[in-house]
Amino acid sequence: MVSKNQIKLITSLQHKKYRVEHQLFIAEGVKVIQELLASNFVLEHLFETEAIFEQVPVSQRTVIKEQDMGRITALSTASSCLAIFKIPQETKIDTKGLMVALDDIRDPGNLGTIIRLCDWFGVSQLLCSYETVDVYNPKVVQSTMGSISRIKVNYVDLNTFVLQSALPVFGTFMDGKNLYKETLPKEAILILGNEANGISSELEKSIKNRIAIPRFPKAVGDASCGDIQKTESLNVATATAIFLSEFRRNG
Repeated sequence: MVSKNQIKLITSLQHKKYRVEHQLFIAEGVKVIQELLASNFVLEHLFETEAIFEQVPVSQRTVIKEQDMGRITALSTASSCLAIFKIPQETKIDTKGLMVALDDIRDPGNLGTIIRLCDWFGVSQLLCSYETVDVYNPKVVQSTMGSISRIKVNYVDLNTFVLQSALPVFGTFMDGKNLYKETLPKEAILILGNEANGISSELEKSIKNRIAIPRFPKAVGDASCGDIQKTESLNVATATAIFLSEFRRNG
């Protein structure tokens, strides 16, 4: 069974304050936990409603009732397993190759998806501004589907980092140059901004290369053929996929 103290600890880890205090985070679901167990993340304890991870020492896992799992889950529908892992110390930033930098990304699902995209496109280093959502937020961890175990995430003062970096810096803007007509390097820093406000004005001053995903007119034969799409903007995670695809295609 799960004790009252364990329930209190686990539910507290849904909040950044207590994750920082205890240096622990939670992960849920077979896929995510499998990936983390196979990585360098250190398991604190595992709770499961049936014997799923028999490779985990008995001293580190507890079989609990579905009702109890429902009391500790951070998901709308409880999974069959929940694990507590230790938060690792941040490692030195890898300044080689293509890097992605996020300026004030607030939505956990967006951050989790961007981590998955970095994993897919072979980007090992992700930089986040201090205002960006915590990478160990349960919704972020869940959205990564395990990719969090393979991507280095560092929180930095982006403006200072960019000014000190020798890599070319590319910022994503609505009025930037057409992405498909630019020559993109193999090594660079790609910056994406806040969901509502884009890249901050302070950071914008340090960016020389402004790029954008162009809008296209509707197909021939459409009643409004020739009109440019009126969509205000793309979701930041969707935009990240397009930008990374082009960087990899060109590089």
